[in-house]
Amino acid sequence: MQITKSRFVISKTLIGQSAIITFTNKKNETYTYDHDAVYSANQERFETMECFQKYGSYTNSSNLPTFAREYQVK
Repeated sequence: MQITKSRFVISKTLIGQSAIITFTNKKNETYTYDHDAVYSANQERFETMECFQKYGSYTNSSNLPTFAREYQVK
């Protein structure tokens, strides 16, 4: 499943959906990443974040987080 967003997002509703997400930040830099691969590799990190527990998602509108960079899709 291909999804276009305005920010980096990891969401509980997208887990297991094989989502490939593309987003463009405010500097007009475009990134594409494998949602499930990022979540799987960082599951413990997300599950302990207050925002992930409260809202079911983690977002970053300015950049691709360092921990997600190795899961970019070319």
